[in-house]
Amino acid sequence: MGSAGVYQFIVFNFQFSIFNFQWLIIVVMDTERNNIRCGLYFGSFNPLHIGHIAIANYMLEFTDIDQLRLVLSPKNPLKNDQGMLPLEDRLQRMKRAVAQSGLSLTVSTVEFDLPKPYYTLNTMRYLSKKEPNIRFVLIMGADNLAVIEKWHQWQNLLQEFEVYVYPRSGYDAMALCEAYCTRYIDAPLIDVSSTFIRKGLADGRNMNGYLTGL
Repeated sequence: MGSAGVYQFIVFNFQFSIFNFQWLIIVVMDTERNNIRCGLYFGSFNPLHIGHIAIANYMLEFTDIDQLRLVLSPKNPLKNDQGMLPLEDRLQRMKRAVAQSGLSLTVSTVEFDLPKPYYTLNTMRYLSKKEPNIRFVLIMGADNLAVIEKWHQWQNLLQEFEVYVYPRSGYDAMALCEAYCTRYIDAPLIDVSSTFIRKGLADGRNMNGYLTGL
């Protein structure tokens, strides 16, 4: 083989190696992006309270969740509107609470622009299509998992998305997670509920110690 032929062969292989190297970087970068795990914590947040923030805090610091969004639902299909605070009031309180928390939290109003009824599965599918590089994880309490079969297409929801379940008083969270193949999160039991707070407020009690975003 002449010197010209050798030179061309070396240049070709050098260019081919560069191509492979660049392709490898793209694959690694895409893999990293797809590994971003974003927790979606849905709720009416009527009102948002210290228990919600504490659970969000635990998920961010003690699990593999990288980001967490508090997804404000304008209307829960399984609840009536009685005693529901105005949507804008709930939203502004959440924004203040997130700003005060110092956590990697955001408030999501994605359902504001989606058609009714607001089904969790539809919202998660919408977000997954809109943000394909993020792996969305549903966060819920054991009380919700206990009634999951009332949810819209609940089997599809559990098959398509990971679900992290935190304990709630009066529910065997570990047994429920085993039954529905979801992930049990051993977070501290926080026995505070929006119902408890609303009742206290209705009775004229000062519930500020339980509230956040005031």
